[in-house]
Amino acid sequence: MGKPTGFIEFTRALPDRRSVAERVQDFKEYIKPYSAEKLNQQAARCMDCGVPFCHNGCPLGNIIPEFNDAVYSNNLEEAYQILSSTNNFPEFTGRICPAPCESACVLGINQPPVAIEEIEKHIIEIAFEKGFVKARKNNISTGKKVGVIGSGPAGLAAAAQLNAAGHSVTVFERDDAAGGLLRYGIPDFKLEKWIIDRRIDLMKEEGIVFKCKANVGVNVSINDLLREFNAIILAGGSTIPRDLLIEGRELNGVHFAMDFLKQSNKIVANKNPFENKQTESNILDKLVSAKNKNVVVIGGGDTGSDCVGTSNRQGAKNVTQFELLPKPPESRTPLMPWPNFPMILKTTTSHEEGVERHWAIATKAFIGDEYNNLKALKIVDLEWKVAEDGIPASFVEIANSEREIPCELALLAMGFIHPQHKGLLNDLGVELDARGNVKATEKDYKTNIAKVFVAGDMRRGQSLVVWAISEGRECARKVDEFLMGSSLLETKDESVVNELIYFK
Repeated sequence: MGKPTGFIEFTRALPDRRSVAERVQDFKEYIKPYSAEKLNQQAARCMDCGVPFCHNGCPLGNIIPEFNDAVYSNNLEEAYQILSSTNNFPEFTGRICPAPCESACVLGINQPPVAIEEIEKHIIEIAFEKGFVKARKNNISTGKKVGVIGSGPAGLAAAAQLNAAGHSVTVFERDDAAGGLLRYGIPDFKLEKWIIDRRIDLMKEEGIVFKCKANVGVNVSINDLLREFNAIILAGGSTIPRDLLIEGRELNGVHFAMDFLKQSNKIVANKNPFENKQTESNILDKLVSAKNKNVVVIGGGDTGSDCVGTSNRQGAKNVTQFELLPKPPESRTPLMPWPNFPMILKTTTSHEEGVERHWAIATKAFIGDEYNNLKALKIVDLEWKVAEDGIPASFVEIANSEREIPCELALLAMGFIHPQHKGLLNDLGVELDARGNVKATEKDYKTNIAKVFVAGDMRRGQSLVVWAISEGRECARKVDEFLMGSSLLETKDESVVNELIYFK
């Protein structure tokens, strides 16, 4: 490494942020960039650790020590080339990835880990600023056509890779703009939408065709696509949310988190939130707003956190977040050894903006007023029994802990159970696994339907954006092999091996 003593000289330091009082007034990004000196210091912390476990921690196999060394040496174009060799969209992962690479950082054994995610974001933003990022126009054409259904991170990654291999790629998106979960599921304060538009424009320049408001199985026939394309990739994501079917579920004021977030994102984008509505939930044509309401978010994950941040920006009276599971530890335990990703307490910037967090709580009923509007929740405390491996195994309700709390807006953020079956998947007749996902193996990503492949959350279930990108890349290679008999597209494993051959 360029500075072997860097990890001794510098400690981990994240970029400055706009104050809470300022940032909750808008939906703009709130993290400020590093200075050139600070970026250099943070890259210098990457050690010459011998075995870089960060490679294994990253689902994409990003070649992290090498791009850190290039940043420290001020070879930013080289840093971009290294980073983009494994990651199609570092501007996305550099903002919204939980950074499992940092959990696997060797320095993290006894010091704060290297700020890999922030360095990654800075590399790609500097690359765009300096003009290093250019459309990769392919001078060869295989004459093969591939249709990608879904324009989330898995679909976009698959499209980018197959286009680079010389195939003609068309991406079908049921909403009014490409991006999938990135566009309408993630609030702008985490990922402003011009960042997505910048990448989509680049992909269009490279020759990829995007068809929006094209809902395959509804207003686009899958049989027509099967006739037109040599291969099809299903990348529609895991979109059916987990429900809470208890008394009062039908009340006005009880909504799925994604309905709430999608409406908010469309309003921020100055769009009609009811146009091209794809959900069949109880949102109907009513605007869901947190303004001046007691908001309760049921679910303690990232989607729940996004609801907290959005509710505060909409002017909620107060925000409470419930989690069914017990409160996780604040640091690793013997049951969470390095370099495994630890299930520890996560406090997000949305939490810092104002929320009451409670664990081991079950919601028993939604309580309404005479107008069928939500006014309160009936809740109860839980006592959990933990198994020997540290995983909560079962619970009982604590006697005399049942109570009611005021609530005019309840947001269900309990995850997603499987992709939408009605329409496309049922029409195709694809085989599903026991969880309701499209069945395919990691070996070939093939479904039981000829020339139809699947990638991302639609195959593996609800997961991370970085895993979706990895799935899209791996699936693209299998499609390329199917079409051509072999493929020059890299796999994750090959990217780590090629580091020794190409970058050393």
